[in-house]
Amino acid sequence: MTADIIVLGAGSAGLAAAVTAARQGARVLLLERHGFAGGMGTASLVHTFCGLYQIDGEEPVLANPGFPAEIAERMLHATGARGPVKMGRVWVLMQHPVEFVRIADELLAGSGVEVLFHAEVVSTRKSPEGWSLGIASRGGLIEAACKVLIDTSGDAVLAGMLGGEADLTEPARLQRPAYVFGIQGVTGGESGLQLAGRIVGGVRNGVLPKEALGLHFRASGRVAESFGTIDLSGTEEGDYDPLDAACLTRLERSGRATAAVAIDFLKREAPGWEGAYISHWPVRAGVRESRRWKGRHLLTGAEVLSGASHPDDIALATWPLEFRETNRGPKLRYPESEQPAGIPLGSLIPMGLENVFTAGRCLSCDHEAQASIRVMGTCFATGQAAGMAAALAAKGESPEEAPAALRKAFG
Repeated sequence: MTADIIVLGAGSAGLAAAVTAARQGARVLLLERHGFAGGMGTASLVHTFCGLYQIDGEEPVLANPGFPAEIAERMLHATGARGPVKMGRVWVLMQHPVEFVRIADELLAGSGVEVLFHAEVVSTRKSPEGWSLGIASRGGLIEAACKVLIDTSGDAVLAGMLGGEADLTEPARLQRPAYVFGIQGVTGGESGLQLAGRIVGGVRNGVLPKEALGLHFRASGRVAESFGTIDLSGTEEGDYDPLDAACLTRLERSGRATAAVAIDFLKREAPGWEGAYISHWPVRAGVRESRRWKGRHLLTGAEVLSGASHPDDIALATWPLEFRETNRGPKLRYPESEQPAGIPLGSLIPMGLENVFTAGRCLSCDHEAQASIRVMGTCFATGQAAGMAAALAAKGESPEEAPAALRKAFG
């Protein structure tokens, strides 16, 4: 199996990277461990696109043209939504994970990307042509070769395999993971602050575990369907390590157990919730922060807050620094400048490696900047840029021309 470019991970950034590169004429192979694309927006049921729009403003203004704008348009058409919703100072676009899966399938098929679901890279080595990968499937190992690699795994998986430099914030400061689940059977009744107060009372009375604090609900846009979201502490048993299977197993079990006992409690106590039931679990808990590549440029939180620009900017970061270092809700730090910060191409190019790019939440940045750039709207934009740079590299051209190519293609 051969390709010009292999993309690891079909989340928001990987989807954008693969489609963009294919549209530039590259032969692209996209690898995904699950049975569908979308990452946090599908497997983890995160049902809002954040970071698509500029902060503040009376009307929503798209921050990054091209793929992010296309996704927004397709989702609006699929859900029948009337448009983005303003929450405080930020605009968000409500999305439905089921529709996101379908949109992703259409984009991948329409652009000619070759996709392998249920596949993970287990080995890599340099080859005369570029890179040779060992890919694990249930049937055994598959060998694949390519000229260029893009790591949009969210966990900087290739950094460990290629010996690239990477960083992982200490456990106590890592953004806490989200656990989102589907609910049906609610017929009006309590909601919002009233429901939150009831949950707090249940925790104080010892009926609900403390993990239920912060549990909140949001309508999905479909009849009688909503999503519940819990921010897990990450310390149910020991330090939080998003790369450790045992830790992730504990998180998954904790999320399901907390959700189940909370819904049982509301069925007994909250008017309108008598017929409520959990209709579906996420494929996996939503990891917000993990290992990050060290690249030519380390984007910092100070740069995001000051609206810094760089000669090789390829996208704008238009989401506040959203810290979820505890399970007691977010702490937001908004930019000090009206000018949104730029994300440079250098943050997408790992140090010391040729023909390797990264995008999404594992690009080169510090803990503070990652609190902004990890959202899906921004991941679409950085993935698009990685796809453009990789396509240039696969043709033997300089990936340094990606910023100019993006401006020419999308304005």
